[in-house]
Amino acid sequence: MTAPALFVPLLDLVFPPRCPLCGEALAEQGGLCSACWSTLVVPGDPSCSRCQRPLAQTDAPADVARDSDRLVCAACLVHPPRHHGISAATLYTAPSRKLVLAFKHGRRVALGALLARLMAARVPPLDGPWLVVPVPLHRWRLWKRGYNQSAVLAQHIARALGQPLCIDALERTRRTPSLGGLDRRTRARALAGAIRANPARSGRIAGASVLLVDDVLTSGATTDACIKALRQAGAARVRIACFARVLDEAIDDATQAAGPESQAAA
Repeated sequence: MTAPALFVPLLDLVFPPRCPLCGEALAEQGGLCSACWSTLVVPGDPSCSRCQRPLAQTDAPADVARDSDRLVCAACLVHPPRHHGISAATLYTAPSRKLVLAFKHGRRVALGALLARLMAARVPPLDGPWLVVPVPLHRWRLWKRGYNQSAVLAQHIARALGQPLCIDALERTRRTPSLGGLDRRTRARALAGAIRANPARSGRIAGASVLLVDDVLTSGATTDACIKALRQAGAARVRIACFARVLDEAIDDATQAAGPESQAAA
């Protein structure tokens, strides 16, 4: 029996297992109750092969729909993405938003294991080694928050997938304003030149396949800036893994909770 396992009964006694969404009692730590599991919206099929945006059955002929690799949404046709796919654990709705806020701003770091487990399950089989890289946090925001939520997720995902981790492959060279509530163009302007590849890690990035990890994918401005920096450093390809994917059609209920708190998760 490992040391952590020895302390599980004591941990459960001091902190009885509870569902992080509704507070219902659980049999063990690190999960959700069955009722709350059912409220999470997982991206389904058919979906865009490039960005995983859910598509209606009527969006493609039957023969194309059977071959998911041929399905491409209108947005990706107009503006082909620079990444090599998105793996999202959930769509951004009220339940996923609540989990993100608790993990990101509520200092519930232990939720990282649960979120990362859901994310890893959505990543397709990877061909060969992929370098797992988190979206960076500026040092002042890191000092204020105490941890980089994307780095916590990346650590768990690298372990789950058996892939190498480079926690500091990217760095923020300057502070950027909170991006919550900003449109895509304003976000892109705010991030221009703010993210670069760590010169000390250039040897690991060059020629690598990179799995870029973030908690929430909103407009894509942050991940676009990361991808640009990684490609400039010589990365061969970049795939994105996120916990919650923000889509206009999936956030009607989440956006009803307006205010600084709701914007902070985006």
